[in-house]
Amino acid sequence: MRPNLPIIIATHAAVFGTGYYLAPKEQLDKVVEQTGFFQVDTKRVLATTVESLRDENKLLVFAYKGTATVSAERTKFWVFGATQELIVPAVVSYYVDLSRLSLADVAYDDKAKLVRVKLPPVVMGDIAFQPENATTINGGLLTYSDKQVEELCKLNYATARKALVKQAQGKTLVGYARKHAKQNITTLFEVPLRIAGQPDVKVVATFE
Repeated sequence: MRPNLPIIIATHAAVFGTGYYLAPKEQLDKVVEQTGFFQVDTKRVLATTVESLRDENKLLVFAYKGTATVSAERTKFWVFGATQELIVPAVVSYYVDLSRLSLADVAYDDKAKLVRVKLPPVVMGDIAFQPENATTINGGLLTYSDKQVEELCKLNYATARKALVKQAQGKTLVGYARKHAKQNITTLFEVPLRIAGQPDVKVVATFE
């Protein structure tokens, strides 16, 4: 075995040399700048995280499924009438506009190992009605007219939209959305820090 040792060493050296030659010479720490052995530039990690989140634009943080029960009526010549009751479910989504987030909203306390993130306000998305699951009850002589039924339907959906917006703006639902936003943003900042070898850094998200 000993006479073959120089050959083995030479082979390993050749493989290492080939690997080094073929390996990309560009630094792999564009995201994480190493300032020492197993030391990481935390500010660089945070800056990269902010830019990444800004590219995501709107972040869905919470969705609420509610139901609106509304009614509309019409009369003609004080004799003929039409009524329609509409029961329609819908989904209301809450977002955080991450394009408004900047590095100025992120503060890092190296001594306390604490990152504070100020979040943009939660915004409500459009009302996503589910007409396929809606219930419509029509009554009155005028409902024999498709045009009148369509007009009543338009009125009811407009009223239903207002009713659902009012529900979605309730203190409890907004509180849930803000809570989920904080949790989501905290996780989105903690994961890159953990990957970069900073498990002891805590992230706290608050609203402006």
